[in-house]
Amino acid sequence: MKYFFLLIFFVFGAQQACLLAQDSTAVQQPVMRTPPDTVKVGAYIISLHDVNFHDKEYTLRFWLWLLHKNEEFEFSSQIEIPNAKSLEKPDIQLDSAGGYFYCLMKMKANMKQSWNVSDYPFDKQYLSCRIEHTIHDARSLVFVPDHEGSNFDPGLTVDGWHVRKFSVDTGSTLYKTAFGYPTAKDKKNSVYSNFSINMELERNAWGLFFKLFLGMYIAFLISSVSFLVDPEEVEPRFALPVGGLFAAVGNKYIIDSLLPESSQFTLVDSLHTITFLFIFFTVAFSAISLIWAGRNEHDKALRVNKKGGIIIFSSYLFINLVLILIALF
Repeated sequence: MKYFFLLIFFVFGAQQACLLAQDSTAVQQPVMRTPPDTVKVGAYIISLHDVNFHDKEYTLRFWLWLLHKNEEFEFSSQIEIPNAKSLEKPDIQLDSAGGYFYCLMKMKANMKQSWNVSDYPFDKQYLSCRIEHTIHDARSLVFVPDHEGSNFDPGLTVDGWHVRKFSVDTGSTLYKTAFGYPTAKDKKNSVYSNFSINMELERNAWGLFFKLFLGMYIAFLISSVSFLVDPEEVEPRFALPVGGLFAAVGNKYIIDSLLPESSQFTLVDSLHTITFLFIFFTVAFSAISLIWAGRNEHDKALRVNKKGGIIIFSSYLFINLVLILIALF
């Protein structure tokens, strides 16, 4: 009899052990999540125009296409460009073939842009148009770039610029909110897949450079003419640099009106500041020469005047070349 009870106890114990093992396995198995649907997306740039530095904007026209299998995705009215000032209602073509849904849209966006003017007019600008879906986050929709099909029109011309690089890529954008969505597990964060159109523009700078700074250099040359006047001729010795200074200040105001406000000390600021300082040095050398002339040491006044002219003109030319070379490279 005791063997019978031992047998029952052994069977019951083995059954409980199997149940515990099954429960442990069930706990350890991860919950399988449905992977997000992929959407292949590409772009073809038609035109880039109305580049406005002062208002920090430009206009971009392009074709955008999306290829996907999920019929619940709606792109014709649920596409957003977060870094656009305004977006016109697109022209849309819809189709389906081979189990895929195809959406082609002709877009026009007024883009906002933080221009980098530190090296203006030898600047390079990096433009990026970021596209997102307004409803589906990265848990349900992920963009895949169409590198092969994406490009820009070979006839694309941007006044004063040429396109150095073009690329498309995808990434994700983290928002520090769930936008109040009631079923969101994380109320403080949400992630959306994005598609980016990237372009690098380089300015055709030399013609613009001379247009902008010719007045400034003429103003400096006018002030330098005072070194050719006799040190005892007080009126022309001081009137020429002062006139040149006002001309240089006016030139700076004109250029600043073309550029956005910036806390950076730009090439424009550097060149004008150097011009202001060297015009002041011109006045200072004129004063020193006048002092020596007033002491009846005319020869010494002429030597100071000659050396001052050479030092100021050569130093000004050298510093300008260095600043311009730094901006170029």
